[in-house]
Amino acid sequence: MAMTTERIEINPVIMMGKPVIRGTRITVELILRKLAEGATEGELLEDYPPLATEDIRAAVAYGAVPLPFAQCPQG
Repeated sequence: MAMTTERIEINPVIMMGKPVIRGTRITVELILRKLAEGATEGELLEDYPPLATEDIRAAVAYGAVPLPFAQCPQG
């Protein structure tokens, strides 16, 4: 079953069900990793022309939502 928001899509036949920017194969994970590595919004927009500023913001917002069954590593 596919699930879609305005900017983020989850579909089992696209990128093995990973959340992607709607209409692309650019994963939310990729965007978050690039930002964590220090990439700027401008660099992402330049490197991935299908992206819009709103897509990057949607990916960050999506990543900020806690997963109901996520487990934190025990230290």
